[in-house]
Amino acid sequence: MVEIEHTPNDLRDRKRQVTLDRIADAGLKLFIENGYEATTLDAITAASGISRRTFFYYLKSKEDVLLAHESGKFPQALRPTFLKQSPELSPIAAARKTFVTLASMYETKESILADRILRSIETLRLRKEALLVQMEDVLAEAMYEMWPDPARRSALRMDAMLAIGALRIAKEHWRQEEAAHPLTRYIDEAFDLLEQTSKR
Repeated sequence: MVEIEHTPNDLRDRKRQVTLDRIADAGLKLFIENGYEATTLDAITAASGISRRTFFYYLKSKEDVLLAHESGKFPQALRPTFLKQSPELSPIAAARKTFVTLASMYETKESILADRILRSIETLRLRKEALLVQMEDVLAEAMYEMWPDPARRSALRMDAMLAIGALRIAKEHWRQEEAAHPLTRYIDEAFDLLEQTSKR
């Protein structure tokens, strides 16, 4: 049996993720039990077994606790997963395959609960919108990396916007139907619609 050696950076990243997950889980549980507004940072740190200083090392605010759940590890996985796709695909097709691969990261019970809280408060909805813009930027940069021709940049940026828009529509329909089907089905439907629209 081959033992896998972990570098100090690997171990540090794993420890960081474990702590971040503990904070996010404790915070979400308190939000559900007591309400978002009534839950204090002190309550979250106490439930997580950490200090306020440690909290701010990992997260900037209570909002970040929800954002850590709402998208799961999707933003971190977006670029490397996209770059595994074939450059023979169109940018939209590559994005579609990427989203289908990562869909399960959105389908956790915690993600659904966090999303409901985020959509219930105006300031949190704005943060949620900002997260989509950030993912659009990540996707665009990944496209530039896969197809480095400077002449394609504007078109690739548009493709990234359209792909994230399709993902947004898919998630909205998935939520509206109370996750009646896997998210992958809604992603495929949204991208099919995008394809039909582009042919008009």
